[in-house]
Amino acid sequence: MKHLSIYIIAASLAASSSVLRAEVSKTWNPDRGDGTYTNPIIHADYSDPDVIAVGDDFYMTASSFQCVPGLPILHSRDLVNWDIVNYALDKLVPEDFYSVPRHGKGVWAPSIRHHDGKFYIYWGDPDFGIFMVSATDPLGKWSEPVLVKCGKGMIDPTPLWDEDGRAYLVNGWAGSRAGFNSVLTVWEMSPDGTSLTSNPVIVFDGNDGVNHTVEGPKFYKRDGYYYILCPAGGVEQGWQLALRSRSPFGPYEKKIVMSQGSTDINGPHQGGLVDTPAGESWFINFQDKGLYGRVLHLNPVKWIDGWPIMGDNGEPVKRHAKPRVNGKVTPVNPPESDSFDSRLLGRQWEWHANYDPAFGMTSDLGFMRIYGYRQPADFVNFWSVPNLLLQKFPAPAFTATAHVTVSAKAAGNTSGLIVMGHDYARLSVEKMEGDKFEIKLVTCKNAEQGGKETVENIAAVDPTRVYEAGLFPNYELNIWLRVKVADGGDCTFYYSIDGKKYHKAGSVFRARQGKWIGAKVGLFSVTPDGTDRGWIDIDSFDMTK
Repeated sequence: MKHLSIYIIAASLAASSSVLRAEVSKTWNPDRGDGTYTNPIIHADYSDPDVIAVGDDFYMTASSFQCVPGLPILHSRDLVNWDIVNYALDKLVPEDFYSVPRHGKGVWAPSIRHHDGKFYIYWGDPDFGIFMVSATDPLGKWSEPVLVKCGKGMIDPTPLWDEDGRAYLVNGWAGSRAGFNSVLTVWEMSPDGTSLTSNPVIVFDGNDGVNHTVEGPKFYKRDGYYYILCPAGGVEQGWQLALRSRSPFGPYEKKIVMSQGSTDINGPHQGGLVDTPAGESWFINFQDKGLYGRVLHLNPVKWIDGWPIMGDNGEPVKRHAKPRVNGKVTPVNPPESDSFDSRLLGRQWEWHANYDPAFGMTSDLGFMRIYGYRQPADFVNFWSVPNLLLQKFPAPAFTATAHVTVSAKAAGNTSGLIVMGHDYARLSVEKMEGDKFEIKLVTCKNAEQGGKETVENIAAVDPTRVYEAGLFPNYELNIWLRVKVADGGDCTFYYSIDGKKYHKAGSVFRARQGKWIGAKVGLFSVTPDGTDRGWIDIDSFDMTK
């Protein structure tokens, strides 16, 4: 661990700013440095993006499902270089319901808007209804969630404030809750955006034998037309539709404005349209890349005969000239590595359920601590563990190295590095009976279905330090844990006792996406029920190619 004087200096100089420091990714940077960019602009799982322009600034949010904090706020000055600057949702509601992992539930397909000096984000929780939060400053504190409409199955909402003072909201429907899907409806909304004041009206029915799985609508008005942009055809093999009408309630004409065509970019799925101060139109959408989740693409838009034709004549682009903007833009990407030198948790990290301080805490001492989750008697696998501290896969191939100190009093206290999804693998440091730690590679397939863990015993190691702590001694192990992820998701784990010589740990594991989210990587600590809790102190987490 770092020397204490360094902790104090770091805390005094950067306690409130270190996690906001802009950085360029060591694993994925789309800015070519020559006035062009390559897609994806973010090779990480930001599903269902929506974007707005406010002056020279662009703000984006995305689905966060059960992960907390939720509703990430990303900022850019050119639509290519993005940084995470905030989260709009500290806790999911109802809070008790989301105190345990609710995989695939929570925040679905949000929309972000700026109206009358205020920022709004709407989202659908398929089990509880349509919610909204607001703020006057996107970097500040957002309001508590407002339940705009209670009910099941209402998803993917987007508001629209009209010039005459009236307001509307469009949404899709989840077949898993409502019993029907592929239908878009429009409601009238109170001007303050807090309630729906009419019954829903069907404005588009994708149950036409062609446009199945219509969802993710985004609502706009331009040149007297109301536009709804939405994907159809499914996440992996679908296309982009544009609908237009002279009335918010239709009838709407339809046109396919982007599809995979001759490219190898599947989807292309839902996203948001934005106009720049320079008068250009752009569309940010996602591409489903399996274990990597839903990565973000930026496509130019040309308005032809009143239709927003996207990409290169309706096909997604791989490389393109950057948007024209005012001034020079400093390259920046969402953060990946973390030295844990601040009491503010890095923006890249999320928990798998509503945060409880008993999960663990930051400090001004140069480390982040995670306490052991008490495994209940009926514990099966890590699908039920809420205090997983995780971040998204940032690139097709990367190496993540964590320098940690594992502490344990009782046999069975286990901490380590995990790659989490429907299948997962964890490089575990487990306290054994006696004075040894055991390095293990533990894998699990089909965790949601109750899959059992398989254990590979790698090595027994001596503790770095043993000291008296109450009735029982505490055992510490200072260790480096590493995973190398190859393009395609093959993960090879390593450990090192000195940070120099690394030893391969077990078989190669193939990463797999989670429920509606990509695979994630991070740290964990668990404790058998009825024993003293162990913990893991994370000194650093480094991402490289």
